[in-house]
Amino acid sequence: MDTTSVWRATAPKAALPSLQGDIATDVVIVGGGITGVTLALNLAEQGIPAVLLEARDAGFGSTGNSTGNLYETVSRGIHRIIDRWDKDVAHAVTVARREAVDQIERRVQKYGIGCGFRRCALYRYATSEEGKERVEKEYQGSLDAGLRVRWEPSLPPPFHPPHGQVMVLDNQAQFHPQAYVRELARQAAGHGCLIFEDSMVLEVDTDQRVVRTVRGKVSAKHIVLATHSPKGLHLVQAGMVVNREYGLATRIEKDGFPAGIFWGSGVDRISARELGVDDETYLICVGEEHKTGQEDANINLDRLEAAAAAHFHVRDIAFRWSAQNYAAADSLPYIGKDATGCFIATGFETDGLTWGTVAASIITDEIIGRDNLFAPLVKPSRFSPVKGAKGLVEENVAVLKSFIKDYVTDRPGIPLSQLMPGKGDIVKVAGESLAAYMDPNGNLLLVSPVCTHMKCKVHWNSVEKSWDCPCHGSRFAPDGTVIEGPATEPLQRHFLQDVE
Repeated sequence: MDTTSVWRATAPKAALPSLQGDIATDVVIVGGGITGVTLALNLAEQGIPAVLLEARDAGFGSTGNSTGNLYETVSRGIHRIIDRWDKDVAHAVTVARREAVDQIERRVQKYGIGCGFRRCALYRYATSEEGKERVEKEYQGSLDAGLRVRWEPSLPPPFHPPHGQVMVLDNQAQFHPQAYVRELARQAAGHGCLIFEDSMVLEVDTDQRVVRTVRGKVSAKHIVLATHSPKGLHLVQAGMVVNREYGLATRIEKDGFPAGIFWGSGVDRISARELGVDDETYLICVGEEHKTGQEDANINLDRLEAAAAAHFHVRDIAFRWSAQNYAAADSLPYIGKDATGCFIATGFETDGLTWGTVAASIITDEIIGRDNLFAPLVKPSRFSPVKGAKGLVEENVAVLKSFIKDYVTDRPGIPLSQLMPGKGDIVKVAGESLAAYMDPNGNLLLVSPVCTHMKCKVHWNSVEKSWDCPCHGSRFAPDGTVIEGPATEPLQRHFLQDVE
């Protein structure tokens, strides 16, 4: 199955070179999503020498697999931040995120970025009786956080009648995230930042302040890990829940869906929006979240397709994809320097486009020595055992279950002879457990099933043809190559003649 997102399929290429040789600079940024590229342009505009390294191409990861929605609230509910912190912190969150959305709009206008940026309303509604209480609680939480929300009695066509009233937050925004980030990268490069694509980082030496790729290295005063989850071992990884969420896009008639961000809560948790690009119009639906490596990806994608069909009569699907998100234990992201001395930016949940822009501003301010009032709230060194207790327990239980399932009970493997073309599974070969994938032509790839990050055992993702770690979210290609960190080393390759 092709899992290219509608964003990646419809955006122009940035066409930037790869790193060749050694460079010394002030700041090295690892990761070319919205966080890293925004930071690159921030620094370039300040005249600060910087180098950005992207493993594939600008916007390849979470940015290119997102919803394309921008908003000052948070998707899981601003009331959760009030519950774990207080009204003042929730208000500070909305102010910081509002300024980030405004910053994106200013840059779109300044640089003439063709990314379809538009202001629109955000609608929250209940898809079933189970969702009514959540919407009502979020309405009160939004008022407490200083948001100007209002009630509407219904939704526009083609929505089914909601269960209860519809909460509306005006003046939010939408854009094409991949188109935005790729043009931002070109602008940053034009302002003097050295941006390299196809330059996967293999090692981050925090002591020597050196970042290495296969064809070069960068020495810098500051290292910024703008990689969603920071590469390597970082304390914050122990307190984050790692999830995957699925998306799809179907072609619809122009003006066949109302403008806006639509979030449904209830038995079906689904986000919907319209996208017009390249003389085509798409309906985008996102939902069906689950912990990485712990459920059958095909089942979750099927559930999303069923929900889209039930709510919007979706039948012919043009694009299917998924994205990974990291949820901090206390509902606030981690932005700033951590114990390794590197800058990190993680824990964005499903709100990364706006949080990434906030993070770039915070890190820019710290590098140039400018005060940022929001920075102390999200510093990685904060410790909130009470506020984050639920999240910490949830993640640690998930990790413990994976260890018990895979090590204590010795997760069973199938005989290699039962592995079918196009499938992946844990197999037994000469008494040894290996992660095996057979491509559609019958070619076999064997790798170690042990994640190189923290030694959990990987699980097969049947939708994206990858080995996913259920502990901290590392993902690997069938041949063991790292797709997504925090792991930096590939899974060890094995060959049939060596293990038989």
